[in-house]
Amino acid sequence: MAVKRVWRGWTTPENAPHYEALLKSEVFPGIEAKKIPGYLAIELLRRPAGDEVEFMTVMTFESLDNVIAFQGEDYERAYVPDAAQKVLKRWDQSSAHFEILEKRNYG
Repeated sequence: MAVKRVWRGWTTPENAPHYEALLKSEVFPGIEAKKIPGYLAIELLRRPAGDEVEFMTVMTFESLDNVIAFQGEDYERAYVPDAAQKVLKRWDQSSAHFEILEKRNYG
């Protein structure tokens, strides 16, 4: 059964464009270059949150074993490269993992 890996980080409004650009130009391509078996997708979400900007990433894997192949036995540990840590204000230290029970597409 497929698994969603959900993680959140927050920046200042000034750093938000820099963080988004870093994800798109370095972090996501770096993950893709690992050629992780069962890694299917990544989604990037963003919203204003008071005096911060919240980002959420949602990664999709075929199974929890594939998540472990990505992150290791301590698979709940957040993956936050050094370059990302420099522009984030704060971030979740762990990722949450959800089994996909049902998916309906419309349109």
